Amino acid sequence: MNDNKALKIKFYNGENIPLELHKVRVVQKLNLVPIERRLEALYEGGFNTFRLTTNDVFLDMLTDSGTNAMSDMQVAAMMHADDAYAGSQSFARLHKAVEDVLKKKYLLPVHQGRAAENVIARAYIREKGDLIPTNYHFTTFLAHITQYGGRIVELLYDEAFNISSSHPFKGNMNVEKLDATIRETGAENIPFIRMEASTNLIGGQPFSIQNLREVRTTADRYGLPIVLDASLLGENAYLVIQREPEFRDASMEDVISAITGLCDIVYFSARKLSSSRGGGICTNELSIYRKMEALVPLFEGFLTYGGISVREIESMAVGMYETLDETMICQSPQFIAFLVNALTAQGVPMVTPPGVLGAHVDAMRVCEHIPQTQYPAGSLAAAFFLISGVRGMERGSISNQRDEEGNETFADMELLRLAVPRRVFTLSQIKYVIDRMTWLYENRHLIGGLKFVYEPPVLRFFMGGLEPVSDWPQKLTAKFREDFGDSL
Repeated sequence: MNDNKALKIKFYNGENIPLELHKVRVVQKLNLVPIERRLEALYEGGFNTFRLTTNDVFLDMLTDSGTNAMSDMQVAAMMHADDAYAGSQSFARLHKAVEDVLKKKYLLPVHQGRAAENVIARAYIREKGDLIPTNYHFTTFLAHITQYGGRIVELLYDEAFNISSSHPFKGNMNVEKLDATIRETGAENIPFIRMEASTNLIGGQPFSIQNLREVRTTADRYGLPIVLDASLLGENAYLVIQREPEFRDASMEDVISAITGLCDIVYFSARKLSSSRGGGICTNELSIYRKMEALVPLFEGFLTYGGISVREIESMAVGMYETLDETMICQSPQFIAFLVNALTAQGVPMVTPPGVLGAHVDAMRVCEHIPQTQYPAGSLAAAFFLISGVRGMERGSISNQRDEEGNETFADMELLRLAVPRRVFTLSQIKYVIDRMTWLYENRHLIGGLKFVYEPPVLRFFMGGLEPVSDWPQKLTAKFREDFGDSL
């Protein structure tokens, strides 16, 4: 029974704002540099927000990976770490937390989520052309699958691509397409089915437990395992409680157990799931554990630390339990909803309903005058940093990878993601984001396109360098000064 009355708080004046259920005890100074310096920083960083330094960034909304605020209990736990190379009691405490929260008894630690993807891909991709059905890909997952010769197929329902939809579970896998894909491809050519909680690249959209049950039924029909990317499991579970009638009165523990219980392998980035550093792969099947066991010492570290600092392992264990606390998990989705709803009210096209991880601006509509060949989402990310000092992330064609012939592959959506890590930003800072994005939307005609000047062969969105196709950054800077005067 979910009896957490603290989450149902009304203001007497009728104002609908999220209330922080934590207090701030340690602060970190921020920098808000003049727009002229931000313009210089963009050129120095190749108009790629990943290449900006935090000396020039005011609000860092690039990602929630490793940027969630740790709790006081997590920090305290780090002080009694057991730094033994093998058999560490810190690992024993993490193992117990995984058993208690994710309900899996075998754990392989890895240094972060993409390391788990590497181990799983290496263990399960058997033949060139093996196919992985997924609700939607994630950048590093796709890179690891293709590195070992595999392919993916994305099986969302059409509703997922309706950016302004009100559908509560746009991350659902299309089970009809899944069945047809398995029959056409042959189950012997499909190592596993992957579900991502929640679908990062289409706006942090969750899947329902009913949908996962249907995927499980299909998987069982063909004897296939289900692999769950649980990096945003807590937030997916929170939205299940909010949106799936069957679980309206359920606890976080009930929902998380229901999800993980339907999956054979659960892997996660602790940088998201437990507000720490590290990652893991867990299962209840010894044969599955053995299939990957030898790869951890080869690529990560010994089986009781997996390349993770033991201090981080201690904080992971505490953070795992905190995932069951709805007051810990709810703050980020509530702030995201506040941000999305406020910008939507100002006419800014947003991905709806509000999801998890961050607020997602529809760059395809904001920058409809910019062709996809000039990367509208990347352009919007650069423009927004220029006029605000807020660093978001491009989630569009720059985040895609070229095909085997070197041709550009265009994304289904061109999004600017403004990540909202747990318990990091204040409401006034969120209101600043709303103000600056509203201004930029009104002046969107000044934003121009980008082109690559340096493009690495893989994961180009991390390291690639671009430049503007015209002098639009200078024109946008001039308009900012005209409207804001000497304001930062």
